[in-house]
Amino acid sequence: MIADRSSLLLRAHILCLLLCCVLLTQGAGVGLAGETGSVTNLPLPRFVSMKADKGNVRRGPSLSHRVDWVFKRENMPLEITAEYGNWRRVRDSDGAGGWMHYTLLSGVRTVIVQRDYTPMRLKAEPKADPNAYAEKGVVAELGACLPLWCKIRAGGHRGWVLKTELWGVGTDELRK
Repeated sequence: MIADRSSLLLRAHILCLLLCCVLLTQGAGVGLAGETGSVTNLPLPRFVSMKADKGNVRRGPSLSHRVDWVFKRENMPLEITAEYGNWRRVRDSDGAGGWMHYTLLSGVRTVIVQRDYTPMRLKAEPKADPNAYAEKGVVAELGACLPLWCKIRAGGHRGWVLKTELWGVGTDELRK
C-alpha cells in the first residue's frame, strides 16, 4: 500500500510539472508566426539588434536563471521569438539563444552577410555593377528592402544585396 501511495504522489508531481511547463510556455509569448507578443503587442517573431557590446543570455526569463551564453557583438542581429515581462527570448543566426533583458536590445535593424565575397550592387539588379564586396559575417545596417533585395551599409559602403545572402530580414519583408 505504501509503494502505491508513493507511486501516485510521484505521478501527480510529474503531471503538475508538465502542466506548469505548458502554462509557462503559453504565458511567455510563444506562438506561431503572425502572432504578437503578450507584452509589447509587436509581431513575433521579429528581428532586433544588440544594443550593448556584451549581453548575458539566460536559460529562463529572470536573473535567477543561469547564463548559458554571452553574446559579445554590438549591433548583432537577433530574432525575438517570445516575450515574458522585461525578458525576450532571442536566437542568433546560428540558432544559439535564450532569454535576454529587453534593455540589451535595440529596434535598430542590422543583418549578417551569410556568404563570402557577397557583391553590394549599385542597383537592385543581378547584373548591376558591384559597389563593394562584403565578407561572410559582416554586420551591416539594414535599409530599404524590395521583394528580393535589401540595401545595406557597412564599412562606409552601400549597396543592394539579395535577401538570400542575409540573415536578419524576413523573406517576405518589405522596407522603405
